[in-house]
Amino acid sequence: MASMADWPLTGSRTADQPAVPELSVVIPTFNEAQNVPLVVARLTQALSGIRWEVIFVDDNSPDGTAAVVRDIACADVRVRCIRRIGRRGLAGACIEGLLASSASAIAVMDADLQHNETLLPRMLDDIREGADLTIGSRFVEGGGADGGLSRSRQRKSRLATEVAKRTLGVRLSDPMSGFFMMRRSLVDAIAPKLSTQGFKLLLDIVASSPPSLRIVERPFEFRPRIYGHSKLDSLVVLEFLGLILAKLSGDWLSIRFVLFALVGTTGLFVHVWVLQQALSLGLAFDWAQTTAAFAAMTSNFMLNNQFTYRDQRLRGWSALRGLLTFYAVCSIGTVANVGVAHWFYGGRSTWWLAGTAGALMGAVFNYAASSVFTWRRS
Repeated sequence: MASMADWPLTGSRTADQPAVPELSVVIPTFNEAQNVPLVVARLTQALSGIRWEVIFVDDNSPDGTAAVVRDIACADVRVRCIRRIGRRGLAGACIEGLLASSASAIAVMDADLQHNETLLPRMLDDIREGADLTIGSRFVEGGGADGGLSRSRQRKSRLATEVAKRTLGVRLSDPMSGFFMMRRSLVDAIAPKLSTQGFKLLLDIVASSPPSLRIVERPFEFRPRIYGHSKLDSLVVLEFLGLILAKLSGDWLSIRFVLFALVGTTGLFVHVWVLQQALSLGLAFDWAQTTAAFAAMTSNFMLNNQFTYRDQRLRGWSALRGLLTFYAVCSIGTVANVGVAHWFYGGRSTWWLAGTAGALMGAVFNYAASSVFTWRRS
């Protein structure tokens, strides 16, 4: 058995070991097999003279992205791959990549070639000169997004920027940017505060950091995507709203719970509408109420599966099993709701306070129980 003396001391390096990289570039991927070789080639050219590595974090892409990365890694030790099984989402992938690096500076950029890799050496200089965070901005003077964003998406991005500024006090021209570089010490300090959900990791980083954060913004032109398709969809808007509400609560509420509660609110409208329709068809109230309850639960399950737990989305028979467990969880949650409300009301509380307390208890129970039994991680 080897003794501790057989291992090199921490920080030592033998002649046949590669130098520790000064810069790690973290790139989340999903179905980006065609872009990976181009990204590595461009990084090789842009980072000449710099000790660097690139960490691709792949969400088990069906197009074989991880296999393409591994093939390149066999010939280039600067290339690494983290393949995630059963986990999805850009923010979570970036966080895993950030934590997998030991470099003093860590950059995040997309695999779609829309970010300008030639800006990385200047961003690294910012970190060397004392910046904690340096950002590639599309909206600061000298930058642009005409090449890579439609007019509609530009308007939405600018609107989201204004919302972030007004609600969270973020003072950046482009807090929605996915192109930035951080000091390693900042990663270690704020990683436990970051949400693994959503697409807007930079906004989460800035909102979770102290006001004394030293930030530099550098302009760049957002380029058109060459291969593949954008992963953004309409659900990103709700994830952004969830992030804002979570940060306004000082992270007391998690983004996932906020989203779960928002979905639950839609279930109330479904319940009332189905109840009204059932009564209008002559159904007895008890049956109409039961029908409405199951309709609301079904709606809530579908929305939560599509949105709140999109990184753990259930499909096929797993979705059916999940729906049945969700029915069971919500039925027990209803008992908890009524029990707490009755206890409050019995204490001479006003009806609305009793009802709110019961609803809150039911929501907390449903969220906690469904996370364990319906969308449990395998």
